[in-house]
Amino acid sequence: MNDRIRTDIAHNARVWNYWLGGKDNYPVDRVVGDQVTGFYPSIGEVARADRAFLGRAVTFLAADAGMRQFLDIGTGLPTADNTHEVAQRAAPDARIVYVDNDPIVLTHARALLTSAPEGVTEYVDADAHDPEKILAAAGATLDLSRPVAVMMLGILNFVLDTAEARTIVRTLMDAVPSGSHLVLTHPTLEPELGGEGNKAAMAFWNENATPPITARSRAEFASFFDGLDLLEPGVTSCSRWRATTGDAPVVAQFGAVGRKP
Repeated sequence: MNDRIRTDIAHNARVWNYWLGGKDNYPVDRVVGDQVTGFYPSIGEVARADRAFLGRAVTFLAADAGMRQFLDIGTGLPTADNTHEVAQRAAPDARIVYVDNDPIVLTHARALLTSAPEGVTEYVDADAHDPEKILAAAGATLDLSRPVAVMMLGILNFVLDTAEARTIVRTLMDAVPSGSHLVLTHPTLEPELGGEGNKAAMAFWNENATPPITARSRAEFASFFDGLDLLEPGVTSCSRWRATTGDAPVVAQFGAVGRKP
């Protein structure tokens, strides 16, 4: 087993996998996952809504916006309908680079993230805090002179300093041309989305699991899209972003897509 894999402390990628009904997790992940659910019973719903948002956003980008390159940072453990599967369903020639720095994600990604013959799927072992390294590695697979969909679903919440998080986003989006897109989700404490329960859950998480997490307000989340054109419906609960039904339950996770003009 990779000596970077720790089984004595819960890790986000594995707990998220547990909430999604996966099997790539350890007892400590299930214990902490259940305890977080006790604080915030809808957390499993958030995980599923975030995954469904990924499907709708990538389908739109590949099928309607003509995107053929995807940079998915903070991949997480493979489940059903990963980015490359969704994108290549609409555009078999799509090229996808996954980025994560969790060793168990790396182990599973190399085994499971295969590509359609016409396209390419690659995996980069790098930290979201190091956008220059990500861009340098991604440039071996993606043509950064052509539009790229930069995806950071539930990952900026692990960058605790908001100014640093903005710098990471700006560095990534400055490196890609007009027509590129930014796809984000992020947890919030805002009561309009039912986020009050997140406070105790996040405090417990930060004492008992890794990496530490933070929530952000609507204004802080929207600031990541400064200089980009927000696509309709703008900043909303990720469960409501272009949902096929208007009565999707609201979850305390913002979702939005912006286009670089």
